Amino acid sequence: MLVLLILGLIAFVFFIERVLYLHRGQIRSAAFLNGIKNILAKRRLVEALTLCEETPGPVASVVKAALLHASDDAQTMRFHVQEAALVEIPALERRLGSIAAIAQVTPLVGLLGTVLGMATTYIAFEKGGDYATPHALSVGLWQALICTVGGLILAIPTHLAYHFLSSRVRSLVRDVEWSGNEIMRYLLSEYVLSNDTKENKAKS
Repeated sequence: MLVLLILGLIAFVFFIERVLYLHRGQIRSAAFLNGIKNILAKRRLVEALTLCEETPGPVASVVKAALLHASDDAQTMRFHVQEAALVEIPALERRLGSIAAIAQVTPLVGLLGTVLGMATTYIAFEKGGDYATPHALSVGLWQALICTVGGLILAIPTHLAYHFLSSRVRSLVRDVEWSGNEIMRYLLSEYVLSNDTKENKAKS
């Protein structure tokens, strides 16, 4: 039971830390990108970069990578956007593996406690005498079963916590992919066209 309590405390701390981290990184991607586009339409690239730096989360980091290479060709820009995404995604998935491992191990730890408790009970049977009283045997069986109960009680919410966090991570990854593609499309098409139009007007 002590091992189960330690595992439960670790899982709880990891879960709270991940919830706070993912909540901090969750932004309204569409609204954020619309704001970046409006700033870029006014030819304020530095202001757009500043907004990305002030906005937490992986979406802002990916958009910033694209803005830093706004004057590069499509292949170079895509490389840096993908590189930024590869840096951010592992940070989102950090500790999820540990939570999943705890969810899988806790029933086994509880079963191990049950087996050890049953072994203690059978040892009392073998010794006989005062060791094999009904009260002593019932206490041994109760201590054995409580380990299995504790393992299952801990494993069920830990599994749910893992799947909840995994869904949040998948949602953020989709936002990162969409934001990266959207800002690249804008920079390589509308932003470039806007530059060309202003340059033509200036020449005329």
